[in-house]
Amino acid sequence: QRDGIHLNLPSDFPGPPHSKTIAQISEIGNSISAAVEEQGASTQEIARNVQEAAKGTENVNENIGEVNKGAQETGSAASQVLEATHELSQQAGDLRTEVEKFLTTVRAA
Repeated sequence: QRDGIHLNLPSDFPGPPHSKTIAQISEIGNSISAAVEEQGASTQEIARNVQEAAKGTENVNENIGEVNKGAQETGSAASQVLEATHELSQQAGDLRTEVEKFLTTVRAA
């Protein structure tokens, strides 16, 4: 038992670790630490990329909204032009009828 920690070691345990074993453990710990640091950097890079992708998606959605608005406005304008065309056609028909009546009256006179 050491510092209040009780270790259950096998009876054939070689005893205190040698300096070579400590160096290997230290090297492994350093490798793990470096790998964790690299993973953290990679995770941050992924998070930045996801955030940029989200901004890009937001911009695309805004552009789609603007295109949709423009299409609605164009459709509305087209409807107004179509209505005006129908009215003009009706007026042209009325004018033709009046001109024919006038010519008929002139010829009869």
